[in-house]
Amino acid sequence: MEVILQSFNLKTMENNPNGLNFHATTIETATKSLKSDLVQGLTPNQVKERIEQFGLNTITEAKTISAFQILVNQFKNPIVFLLLFAAAMSFWFKELLDGTAILVVIFINAAIGFYMEFKAQVSMLALKKMSAVPAKVLREGKLTEINAEEIVVGDIVFLDAGDLIPIDGKIVRSTQLLIDESALTGESVSIEKKMGVLPENTILGDRTNMVFKGTYVFKGNAYILVCSTGMQTELGKIASLVQTSDQAATPLEKKLDVFSKKLIKITVGLVVLIFFVGLLNGQHFMEMLETSIALAVAAIPEGLPIVVTMSLAQGMLKLARHNVIVKKLSAVETLGGTNVICTDKTGTLTQNKMEVVLIKTPSVNWQKDADFEGNEEQLKFITQGFILCNTANLEIANNETKEIGDPLEIALLKFAQLQGDDIDSIRTQFDKKDEIPFSSETKIMATLHEQDGLYVTIAKGALEELLPKCTHILEKDTVPMDKTKQDYWVKEADILAADGHRMIALAYRHEKAETTLSTENLVFIGLIGMIDPPRPEVKAAIDECKTAGIKVVMITGDHPTTAQYIGMQLGITEEGGDVMNGKDMNRYEDLTKADKQKWLNTSVFARVNPKHKLDLVRVFQEKGYIVGMTGDGVNDAPAIKKADIGIAMGQRGTQVAQEVSDMILKDDSFKSIVVAIRQGRVIIENIKKFVTFLLSCNLSELLVIAVAAVMNLHFQMLPLQILFINIITDVLPALALGVTKGGENVMETKPLKASIPIIDKNRWKLIFFYAIVMASVCTAGVLINHYLYHKNDAWDTAICNNILFFSLILCQLLHVFNMGTGSIFRSEVMRNKYVWYSILANIIIVFAALQIPFVRKALNIVPMNLNEWMVILLVSISFMVVVQLAKVFKLFKANK
Repeated sequence: MEVILQSFNLKTMENNPNGLNFHATTIETATKSLKSDLVQGLTPNQVKERIEQFGLNTITEAKTISAFQILVNQFKNPIVFLLLFAAAMSFWFKELLDGTAILVVIFINAAIGFYMEFKAQVSMLALKKMSAVPAKVLREGKLTEINAEEIVVGDIVFLDAGDLIPIDGKIVRSTQLLIDESALTGESVSIEKKMGVLPENTILGDRTNMVFKGTYVFKGNAYILVCSTGMQTELGKIASLVQTSDQAATPLEKKLDVFSKKLIKITVGLVVLIFFVGLLNGQHFMEMLETSIALAVAAIPEGLPIVVTMSLAQGMLKLARHNVIVKKLSAVETLGGTNVICTDKTGTLTQNKMEVVLIKTPSVNWQKDADFEGNEEQLKFITQGFILCNTANLEIANNETKEIGDPLEIALLKFAQLQGDDIDSIRTQFDKKDEIPFSSETKIMATLHEQDGLYVTIAKGALEELLPKCTHILEKDTVPMDKTKQDYWVKEADILAADGHRMIALAYRHEKAETTLSTENLVFIGLIGMIDPPRPEVKAAIDECKTAGIKVVMITGDHPTTAQYIGMQLGITEEGGDVMNGKDMNRYEDLTKADKQKWLNTSVFARVNPKHKLDLVRVFQEKGYIVGMTGDGVNDAPAIKKADIGIAMGQRGTQVAQEVSDMILKDDSFKSIVVAIRQGRVIIENIKKFVTFLLSCNLSELLVIAVAAVMNLHFQMLPLQILFINIITDVLPALALGVTKGGENVMETKPLKASIPIIDKNRWKLIFFYAIVMASVCTAGVLINHYLYHKNDAWDTAICNNILFFSLILCQLLHVFNMGTGSIFRSEVMRNKYVWYSILANIIIVFAALQIPFVRKALNIVPMNLNEWMVILLVSISFMVVVQLAKVFKLFKANK
């Protein structure tokens, strides 16, 4: 331990030549030591040099499993050990060809398993690289957004509420800064942080002038001087000591584990039965041992978990191309069962392209595309307020404008620019002294500014929250606010909101002397109306949800009439439909049964806070719903985490929301949620398809051999033939089924309950039906060939064996088309080009086996005439006909 910590101290000395304890130094000393500039930040050359010297700001992850270890793992299987034992016994009895062939099969299986597992690992690594954490840093005097990995020691980083802190650093300026350090210290209460110098022996949890990587900003904002990055941070030190941990099994993996154990029991029972029946019928011990082991290998799809992992990983990558980052494999399964989506309005259902379209005050009436009416000086004062009470920024570089911040605040800045205001100049004139950040609880933001000894407070927010705090109103002059005036502006806001406008109110207060920032005793200015139109693709996506049995619930902090207007436009609620106001929502603990039912029946919730979101998730989950919840703020994190599928916004979402979520929408669009649910359903359906396919094929082989052994027939499958069929049918067709695009009706059925297993009773019946039909027609084909063409001849064991062998191969290759839904000729499987590729590849393998002498000899293949090949073809066609007729008459029903 001491050696490790000493090595970290040496590393820190490399970053920090003076060996400073930054919590115990002044800001000036720390800045000088790190060769930084609090006003200008670092230059590109400084950044480049520090990245070259100290590397990127990343935590070194535990080493991924090596390719060699993946290969070794393919042999860590009891079945493989049994097969190796069989090969050893073959060599002992001088059956060199059999022994060699078994070893070849073992290595082929290992190679296939290696490829699939290695491919899955590569897919998951590619997925991890897709989610980069953004950060705002001061570079050459401008606040710029970069990838957090590019932060270096000496940078000045700006942190805002909801940001996940990417570095260790010293606070150089802060506003009501509260940090949640529970991830690092275990302290559940948010800690107030501020500038200052502390004693050198101050413990980590008491360093209130520092922030640490991995924690997050609960409230306020701050500028931070970066002191440590990557593995030199406190989080990095911990990570170096604990680099590996066992990953918990996902629900899907648990289901597959339960399923596999049942399958092994069934298989072992049948194999043991076949082994002893064969011995009783006079079969050679070694022959029956090899046959039994080969059957076990064929019957148990030991590569199934790898195929499932690869299917899920590929599906996740496909979703990433549709702007959806799914962080957990288990989330894919849950997506397929989601039946309630609780979604934000702004940016998710709407375009998040806010635009100021009207300003209404007692002295100003400005509307887009209309003549201006009113006092121009007051309009100038209003636009200055837009700039001052605002944390967003418009950065112009190479004739392009980069928007940094909340879309609403960006819209206010753009409007001020259009009116001729210079953002930087006004912010320089009015020095910001203090700030009350906007929060979901208060719905108000306020800032305090000073100019030439005079102080002004600017506040903006929801009318119903801001208006009660106003004692006066700005008309031609400042006059007292009364009840009549308050009622007028509330009614005016309702009228405008009913037309789809998002309304915010603006207020101010002048002070002649320095004062503490407060949102009391304000002067009301008026209303600002903004438009955020619905995304054009959302209406169709919501209609698709309704068809799929998914309830869509819109949750917004907007005015109820605005929420209802958007809800009606998108088809979430009908005209006159209920809209629940947050102020009318009781605490979860106080809800009656009638209250909960009303919540369940409501589709639009307005003026809600994050606590309401959490309570809503609980109410739905109590009724057994699988809930997807969107969110973007710090306080949304509990609801996102509580939901079955937590969905964070990629563009406007805070890093904390993204951290606790199961999936991230890179484009913030509701349509992407529906795409993800569809893909989740498709992936689960594909898993069911290839599990059904594999089990029915393998079970048919067991039944064929069991029948031949019990009835003491004159023909039997050979061990190497079983293993060869296993290679032919268990790999390429199963993988091809795993990437099927999904049936046309995948979003036309209700979601399945999470409690339903991968293979339920109905599907087990279907699997046995497939296996029995396949085994019956293949066995019948042998008998038909004998009694039709060789009735008077002795049984030709080799010919009988070959007809059974090739009939099983062809039946199983064609069987892949039975996995589709609807008509076989129009099914999604028939349209899957990879299925056709897999069948073509397998036909080539079979043809090669017929042509290569030593393979032909090992498989005991003998020449057959045209009549015998026609029997094989007839058997395969009859199998397909029987199965399709059973589908037409709906004899079996499996879960969809």
